Amino acid sequence: MRQIFEDELNELHVRFSEMGMMVNEAIYKSVRAFIDHDKNLAREVIESDKQINKREVDLEQRSFEMIALQQPVTSDLRMIVTVMKASSDLERMGDHAVSIGKSTIRVKGNRRVPAIEKDIADMAEVVKKMGEAILDAYVKEDETRALEIANIDREIDRYSDKIYKACVQETQHDPSTVVGNMDYLLVASYLERIGDYVTNICEWIVYLKTGKIVELNTNLNETL
Repeated sequence: MRQIFEDELNELHVRFSEMGMMVNEAIYKSVRAFIDHDKNLAREVIESDKQINKREVDLEQRSFEMIALQQPVTSDLRMIVTVMKASSDLERMGDHAVSIGKSTIRVKGNRRVPAIEKDIADMAEVVKKMGEAILDAYVKEDETRALEIANIDREIDRYSDKIYKACVQETQHDPSTVVGNMDYLLVASYLERIGDYVTNICEWIVYLKTGKIVELNTNLNETL
């Protein structure tokens, strides 16, 4: 009976990791589409979100079934709760990738500012590395690494501030860029939120290892 439960738990971990890779790919493609003005790639991101949502529902259902049928002990229960909560954060990250994709479709044809787009691309690269690192930390149940990843979110916040100031300056210099600058601000805000959700997952890894709920992320108003 225990072996069956462990097999199901391992399958849960694998499917969560797969979901994480799907989300990271969506984030990468959404930013690439925005920078390259690629509507088709943006639509691909929007369409792929259906699979991400489906995976989140599947993980939640599997988790509830394991709790109801297997009556896990405390440490096992923490693992299941971590998957449920962290998969919800992944799903929201995917939603923000979709929002970036929609911005790509909306702003096609507006005047663009290469310097700001480079900052957005650089910001997205940091977010991408955070997303990849957090999956590795989750698989290894590495609490120390999770705390290190959470600190990277400060770099995301700095990029957000830099892009905001650049957009304001660009609008003052050339009012015709105001529409495009608003979308730059939106995309930067989506990336910042993705970083916040990665930090949430860091919190769940700490919970998995210690049983304690810590607050590493003060940017989200959600209660753990």
